[in-house]
Amino acid sequence: MTSYDYDLFVIGAGSGGVRAARMSAAHGARVAIAEEYRFGGTCVIRGCVPKKLFVYAGRFGGEFEDAAGFGWQMEGVKFDWTTLVANKDKEIGRLEGLYKKTLKNADAVSFHERAELVDAHTIRLVNSDKSVTARTILIATGGHPFKPDIPGVEHAITSNEAFHLETLPGRIMIVGAGYISVEFASIFNGLGVAVTQIYRGPQILRGFDDDLRDGLAEEMGKRGVNIRVNTQVSEITPNGDAFAVKLSTGDTVETDLVMYATGRVPNTSGIGLETAGVAIGARGEIVVDEYSRTSVDNIYSVGDVTDRVALTPVAIREGTAFAETVFNDNPSSVDYACIPTAVFSEPEVGTVGLTEAQAREKHGEVHIYKSGFRPLKHTLSGRDEQMLVKLVIDVETNRVVGCHVLGSDAGEIAQSVAIAMHMGATKADFDATMALHPSASEELVTMKEIWRGESD
Repeated sequence: MTSYDYDLFVIGAGSGGVRAARMSAAHGARVAIAEEYRFGGTCVIRGCVPKKLFVYAGRFGGEFEDAAGFGWQMEGVKFDWTTLVANKDKEIGRLEGLYKKTLKNADAVSFHERAELVDAHTIRLVNSDKSVTARTILIATGGHPFKPDIPGVEHAITSNEAFHLETLPGRIMIVGAGYISVEFASIFNGLGVAVTQIYRGPQILRGFDDDLRDGLAEEMGKRGVNIRVNTQVSEITPNGDAFAVKLSTGDTVETDLVMYATGRVPNTSGIGLETAGVAIGARGEIVVDEYSRTSVDNIYSVGDVTDRVALTPVAIREGTAFAETVFNDNPSSVDYACIPTAVFSEPEVGTVGLTEAQAREKHGEVHIYKSGFRPLKHTLSGRDEQMLVKLVIDVETNRVVGCHVLGSDAGEIAQSVAIAMHMGATKADFDATMALHPSASEELVTMKEIWRGESD
């Protein structure tokens, strides 16, 4: 019988890889894991965690403004960018230490260096120039920001660099309109930066419910974000300490910094996948089946390096399912339906299930319940902001198949609704639930009138 150094070797110590390593070790596997950058992966090091900390920072400016209506005097308030960055770095360092400790406590061997495949069972550790073997290999290398090939794009930063800027720019242009771009637009706007957001399509947040997209764009505009749709960047040219950005509309806009947030690309280049025979898709992603197995029987892959759902909780669930399947004799796949998600913009977006358009395509006849209102807080703050709560109902079953919220704590609301939807809750179940008053979420159980628009 062939002897291997390890039962499992994981390449990539992000959320999915670390979960898979820990759970596999708990099932009795001899596990090793390699990470060439920092343990914790995109989410912990330069993704959702530091970004959410920046989101909190950006929101304080608006909170201080709102406080005046409640009798607070906020004279002398000022913001220091270097303090925020230093405190963020300290917290990220603490979290990275916890990830390393978790692996150590699970008796997994950690290599802080690049790992590449030599063949289906052999991994080369590049820095130490040695090879090890494993019965099973898991690729969890995540992804990296994409920048298009246009003149001057080398002058633009991505979200990676945004977390480590030495100084806060006075003006920034953010290219893109997905999670990352919308969130950073709100962050910088909240910190007093003049923000221009550029998107090639007709509206921000493609793939989200249209009411949320339109509502968020309107609210961000009220806060001062200059959103320019149906527009692309043609060229970026240094202009003294700033940049002149030529747009497809023929305009040229001057800005202090250009940031690209136009998607992410799987980290599959140069790690030996072709040599080992692992099939790669059109976008450079690793192709896997429902159990995360690649085209090579003993090689698996989870997380953003595959072409499934690029969210941290999804990668963690995939890592758990992998460990159950391979090392606990319990074949497990991940259910990608009804995944709650949030965009930590200002105001926030929370959503779960189908958009109205998706529901009409899938179910045919649907009923739409929605409520737009001014939150109670802003009756005193004076802020001109509208909150939106929307439910999408399958007429045939009366089940709630979509919930979409725009406003404060929208993500928290969506997470709670996701539980009910996962259990098959109907509109009648929502109606039978007592309202919590006064709250924004009570709209979920008090909406009675079907919204009748042009598409209903």
